[in-house]
Amino acid sequence: MMSDEQLNQFLASPFIGVVGASVDRNKFGNKVLRCYQQNNYRAIPVHPKENQVEGLDCVASVVDLPEGTLSISMITPPQVTEKVVEQAVAFGIKNVWMQPGSESPVAVEYCEEHDLNVIADGCCVLVALGYHNH
Repeated sequence: MMSDEQLNQFLASPFIGVVGASVDRNKFGNKVLRCYQQNNYRAIPVHPKENQVEGLDCVASVVDLPEGTLSISMITPPQVTEKVVEQAVAFGIKNVWMQPGSESPVAVEYCEEHDLNVIADGCCVLVALGYHNH
């Protein structure tokens, strides 16, 4: 189970990258982004093909996030998660939250080997922060 310390460390980042952000308001990649917005966190959508999601400018990959970004939420298939965590470690990300369905044992192990704060126990940001669909 995710600890308060893990959550607080994750949320302390000046920016939170949302990897797998979606323009489709019915998809979790969109809801997670809106949840951060609803809770006044500076979320940045990460999507290789979109220019904007929910009025926010997208970056194409984790390495394009603003300097100082320490946390990313993953809403990606497990195979994509495994590739992105390697980029994240190289970029200097310290906190990775794999949303339910994006977890991969390989990605979790990679994060742990590199001393990242990894949340991949089925905890969903929509539940942890309280999401309102509007």
